[in-house]
Amino acid sequence: MTERIPQPDAVDGRADASTRAGAGAAGARAGAGERPPSPRPAYDTRTWKEITHLLANLPMSLIGFVYAAVVVFTGVPLTVTVIGFPLLAVGLMGARQLGRLERARARALLGVRVDEPSRMSWRRNRRDGVLSGIWLMVKDPVGWRTLLYDFIRLPWGVFTFAVTLVSLLVLWPVLPYIARGLANVDRAMVRGLLSPWDGLERRIAELESDRGVVVDTAAADLRRIERDLHDGAQARLVNLAMGLGLAKEKLLEDPDTAATMVEEAHGEVKLALQELRDLARGIHPAVLTDRGLDAALSSVASRCTVPVKVTADLPERPAEAIEGIAYFTVSELLQNVSKHSGARSAAVDVWRSDERLLIQVWDDGRGGASLDRGTGMRGLAERLGAVDGLFVVDSPEGGPTTVTAELPWREREHAQERTRGR
Repeated sequence: MTERIPQPDAVDGRADASTRAGAGAAGARAGAGERPPSPRPAYDTRTWKEITHLLANLPMSLIGFVYAAVVVFTGVPLTVTVIGFPLLAVGLMGARQLGRLERARARALLGVRVDEPSRMSWRRNRRDGVLSGIWLMVKDPVGWRTLLYDFIRLPWGVFTFAVTLVSLLVLWPVLPYIARGLANVDRAMVRGLLSPWDGLERRIAELESDRGVVVDTAAADLRRIERDLHDGAQARLVNLAMGLGLAKEKLLEDPDTAATMVEEAHGEVKLALQELRDLARGIHPAVLTDRGLDAALSSVASRCTVPVKVTADLPERPAEAIEGIAYFTVSELLQNVSKHSGARSAAVDVWRSDERLLIQVWDDGRGGASLDRGTGMRGLAERLGAVDGLFVVDSPEGGPTTVTAELPWREREHAQERTRGR
């Protein structure tokens, strides 16, 4: 038979209940020659840990107060000079380390389990310079809350040290209760000032990182547009101008050759126009603006080398920015289907679920797609993450591949304006 081991809280509760309800039974056992159970000692390991913590409050609070005073009263006035902000940033980094030490002390002596705040780095992304990194450190909420903790701890540290020391001498019987009450205040301070505030700091860090991704993506798009213009339409127009100039010179002396050159230039004009249309479609297709996501995705699917079935269940249109991200996500995924999947068929499903826009792209190709292979999928995941979206790839070897994307819906601005107008 397996013996069930009760949880510690349950053990304590049962022990208390049996102590209250079994006083008569204890007397009966004593009368039968059994010794009654000895009472739980007041000075157990937990109590001694709390006393140690309270006595250590004085030296730790002195160290923290002196450090906080130096950082604030030296770094803040010097912010009017060149060295002020770097000094303040370094001081806040040091405050983080003091906070980590206090959290470790609270875990060891008070049993307080708090998460470590997110790490603060000088740069959120590769575009951040030194000045941007210093400013991020100066705005660090964890460092400032640790400095506040160090300031208010000095009077409390003196008080707890004095009370605990006096109680050790003259209030020995009630010291465990005093220590428990003072230690509970310490626990509240650690939880309130040295623990993350419901993940707020982590969320701020994520948003700042996402902002960097958006900036990098926009810069990459601009470089792509510039490269396409320079290598494509611009080069073709230069050749066109040169061809027309030569045709003009040949017009009188050799009309037939000039006519041939003009005909070739006409062909170059058609190609240049097509390249400009493709470039404009890559920036923001007109069909998306005029007719919405359903028509735009059908247009993109028609250019795929694999037959694609498009199903869109969108009773209204999401925000323009969300439409654009959804369009380019599907467009790139279908390009991957054409180039890499070896699929015979594919499908695109788009629908709304509550306040989210969901996209699913499926193909029956060879599979093996992953966020770790190449930069295309990873770039899509970063772009969606920057707007609080999700990107999931399910692509086992041998296929099929299913990519699911989720975006916030966010009503179109003009629809909101019409609602406010009513």
